[in-house]
Amino acid sequence: MLLLVLCGAGVGFVFLDDDPVPSATSSGPGTDNTPTPGKSEPGDNAVTARYEDDLGDVCEGRQILNAAPYNGPSGAKVHTFANTPERPASWSSTSIASNKPYYAKNTDFTSVSVVGCLEFVGGGEGTPRECTYTGTTYNRVTLDYVPSRYKLTFYAAKTAEKIGDGGTVSTPATRCPTFISDYNKTTRRAYASPDTDIIQAALDKFLS
Repeated sequence: MLLLVLCGAGVGFVFLDDDPVPSATSSGPGTDNTPTPGKSEPGDNAVTARYEDDLGDVCEGRQILNAAPYNGPSGAKVHTFANTPERPASWSSTSIASNKPYYAKNTDFTSVSVVGCLEFVGGGEGTPRECTYTGTTYNRVTLDYVPSRYKLTFYAAKTAEKIGDGGTVSTPATRCPTFISDYNKTTRRAYASPDTDIIQAALDKFLS
């Protein structure tokens, strides 16, 4: 994992991996390289979650044996995950406001019955913003920080069945972020993360 930290007026530190991030070739559930959600009975794709992050496996079509059953939006708890164009099969947790009725603590992940998957959608990203950082060897690195779009889909955590669509989540690149956890060393591009306010509005609508 690489991490870029922005400091002061647009200059920060860059911590780099030894190898470039591979280019994306596929992403999200239902592609040729991933299981397809929708099985109601546990099978080879069923796993037992040990940590909150394991719920992201639902976005790859895997059922979570110790997740709560989904019995409708009322009272449901949810976790959301997003991938990136560089790491399409790697799903990172996104934040949810703790004052929401569907919020679940990380330690209470077995109470979660709904997983929201934010799959990166390419095309129409818009004009990138240049962000300059300083590396540990004092070399300057300039990246294109690119606006992005994500498709939000809801799945039942226990069965990996699709239960709803959350629409498109768009994220502008109006300013350089304090942290960047992923970028392509070849293209020098990093994509904006999903907008939390839009995610929250989609969750409010689906779980109301």
